[in-house]
Amino acid sequence: MIGIILGLIVLMLLAYLGWSIIWVAPIAAGVVALTGGLDLLDAYKDTYMGGFVSFAKQWFPVFMLGAIFGKLMDDTGMARSVAVALTKIIGTRRAILGVLVSSAVLTYGGVSLFVVVFAVYPLALTLFREANISRRLIPATVALGAFTFTMTALPGTPQIQNLIPMDYFQTSATAAPIMGIIAALIMAGGGYFYLSWREKKLTKNGETYTEPKENNIENKEAPTPNFILSLLPLLAVLITLNVFKWDIVIALISGITLLLFLNLHKAKSFVKAINNGATGSVIAIINTSAAVGFGTVVKVVPGFEKLTEILMGIKGNPLISEAVAVNVLAGATGSASGGMGIALEALGSKYYEIAMNTGISPEAFHRIASLSSGGLDALPHNGAVLTLLTITGMSHKDSYKDIFVVAVLIPVISVIVAIILASLGIF
Repeated sequence: MIGIILGLIVLMLLAYLGWSIIWVAPIAAGVVALTGGLDLLDAYKDTYMGGFVSFAKQWFPVFMLGAIFGKLMDDTGMARSVAVALTKIIGTRRAILGVLVSSAVLTYGGVSLFVVVFAVYPLALTLFREANISRRLIPATVALGAFTFTMTALPGTPQIQNLIPMDYFQTSATAAPIMGIIAALIMAGGGYFYLSWREKKLTKNGETYTEPKENNIENKEAPTPNFILSLLPLLAVLITLNVFKWDIVIALISGITLLLFLNLHKAKSFVKAINNGATGSVIAIINTSAAVGFGTVVKVVPGFEKLTEILMGIKGNPLISEAVAVNVLAGATGSASGGMGIALEALGSKYYEIAMNTGISPEAFHRIASLSSGGLDALPHNGAVLTLLTITGMSHKDSYKDIFVVAVLIPVISVIVAIILASLGIF
């Protein structure tokens, strides 16, 4: 037990310091193996790499196709087209709502979180300038739209955080729709009202829009494609995944195919975009696989049985122990998918067994796992948070307090509400 806790501390501390989880996770796993009485080399070559390779084998196509889809949406201008059209409909007077909705639509349509940041930021600058709102709220607004309810709560979202639990609980992407929708309303509504309150408070204190010293991203002024046509690839992914119940790989291929067909006049740029998307996906899958490998080592040491007893011994609904496990591990790794991967790799079969024996729907376990992955993951060392602050040119001191409220505090509250709903038999 001490070794497992020590391994988690090593993982969390080194990740917080900005060290790559690709090589930090094996070190942390080595601490667990050494204190757990395992042979260090065997634990790395067989156990750790077994979990690493197993996850990569299963999920690499999704990571790669998702990254390619997002990159093509960005490079063809379709992501920006959707964002621009939505903000025109909402209006510059509601700049926060415009940026929030634009980020949410792109994320729910299957565009990766990182691509959304690049696509929406130039638009956010324009809107916040016209509405005279402090730039320090831009990171939290984008985070609310891209890192929260569209990532974990809305039924059918093609984001990986909603897909990973499917194999562990034999569920679909639309699992526990009522729980998901209510959690999404809490996150979206609560976050929006908080940001609106912050806007008024900052304005009252005399803090309004100031131009950035330098733009950290290219502002694309090229004409954007037709809004309706730009929506079609996003709808293709959602419909094929949730209406026709096709595999996510097929759903993403259908979206990519339609996207390419609608942009044949830009065919010369396809290879570069696809290459960049595929290359970027490698880092993403390796990061998550490294975290899962750590969870695999934890699972085989003797102390894991005691850890399981402690988690399973949390009084009340077993969904509480699942929420605690996923949240803590997501916080430790600074990764929603990585933390959930560790938790479900180690405890997923236990929770599925509980679901079968207690009558609690496996869909409830799916949705709680997904929701919980999007809470403590957004602590200061989270990769997406760091990227968001870098792109917007803001510091943790400037904007992290607001990110914490909308991407950590309110999502954790939504998990509590979802557990209450599940205990009442409302899935």
